Amino acid sequence: MINIIKIGVILLMTLLLPFMNLANAQENKTFNNKGLTDEQYMAVADSIHRVIISLDSHIDTPSYLLYPDADWSVTKGQVTFPLMEKGGLDGAFFAVYLDQGDWRRQSALDSAYNYCRYTLLAWRRYIYEGGYTNVAGFATTPDECRELKAQGKRIIVSCIENGYPIRTLEDLDEFYQLGVRYITLSHNSANQICDGSRYNKTAVWHGISPFGYKVIERMQQLGIMVDVSHISSEALSDVLRVTKAPVIASHSSCRVFRPTQLRNLTDDEIRAIAAVGGVIQVATGRFFLTDQLPKEKVDVKLLADHIDHVREVAGVDYVGLGTDFDGGGGVVGMNNAGEMKNLTVELLKRGWGVEDLRKFWGGNLLRVWQECIDKAFPKISEFLEL
Repeated sequence: MINIIKIGVILLMTLLLPFMNLANAQENKTFNNKGLTDEQYMAVADSIHRVIISLDSHIDTPSYLLYPDADWSVTKGQVTFPLMEKGGLDGAFFAVYLDQGDWRRQSALDSAYNYCRYTLLAWRRYIYEGGYTNVAGFATTPDECRELKAQGKRIIVSCIENGYPIRTLEDLDEFYQLGVRYITLSHNSANQICDGSRYNKTAVWHGISPFGYKVIERMQQLGIMVDVSHISSEALSDVLRVTKAPVIASHSSCRVFRPTQLRNLTDDEIRAIAAVGGVIQVATGRFFLTDQLPKEKVDVKLLADHIDHVREVAGVDYVGLGTDFDGGGGVVGMNNAGEMKNLTVELLKRGWGVEDLRKFWGGNLLRVWQECIDKAFPKISEFLEL
């Protein structure tokens, strides 16, 4: 029986060898009209994931791993390094998330800063002292991502979800030195930087605050990507008006499919982010994807509808994936990092080519990240006296 299975695998690999060579050549070869079985589609997906760099731009895993006994209201345990390897996910932006507190009180700001700094340091200790350095490593540049991929290691990039802990511009310098490479300006409600997406309830600034403009400027001087997920439409408009570098929406979906979800982006906002060279990383939370279907019906196909829509509105150069795993993300068929290739299969069936998938899975995000670095201070290490 084992020999028969081996023969079958050899025959399948022989059939797919031309496809795999095309994947290595990064040609925009498509497979939707090849009459492939689901197993053959998965074999093609396997070959593609071996040669591209795949990045998830937003997961909330550090909070869960560092504070496992906390009272969580969403599914946890969706991301581990073995699951990432199984799903063909090379790396992710691991977020330090902060609930929004009373940003008007200095003591609350100090508490938020201290929590964020402690968690960033604790996350690094978790990786280094937990014995994970043989399978994963921290990256602070796109080139370091590529080096880790070449070593067969998972890629860890640090980020902050909610600018609440930023009290001064010097705090940004410190967070940069701790490896933070994007910051989500707010969560759902207002803070000292800008209004959140729950605009009708919590608007304070009607956009970006005076301090917020300085924060954005400093972030871009440092090469920290500005993340516009969770901020209000007025705040997004202000960001796009003053930005000197591309921005990201690290985990946002399309409002056309769920108009009542103010966290989602309108078509005009998608176009505007693309116009400054940014990228929309589509989220997977079912509450972003639909308000009509029950949880058991929200699947990879519906997620792919949002991805296809961004591609149709803005182009293939401006779309990616930010699952929000361990923070409310996940759909049927892709409910953890071990199932990522199911999305690749769905996109292959829809006519996405190899080069399209390279851009979607990480190429677009790496481009934006590199452009933000290129537009930062020419000698950032000297500026920070590293």
